[in-house]
Amino acid sequence: MTEKPTFETQLAALEKIVQQLEKGDVPLETALDQFQQGIKLSRLLQQQLETAEKTLTQVVDENGKMTDFERDSQDEK
Repeated sequence: MTEKPTFETQLAALEKIVQQLEKGDVPLETALDQFQQGIKLSRLLQQQLETAEKTLTQVVDENGKMTDFERDSQDEK
């Protein structure tokens, strides 16, 4: 069974693709493939960030139930 790549590994791969595309010295076909891979990575990373945000905005109450975290109105100032 292969391990799922970490967020950081996927982000590094996306950064590498961006750097290569910015150089502009890759053949068109390769650039298109890299661009498509970059889009896939970008979407996957965005989904992971959204999932993490949802997790971080929930708390476990004393009964073990997950509830949304509500900030006090004073905290928002």
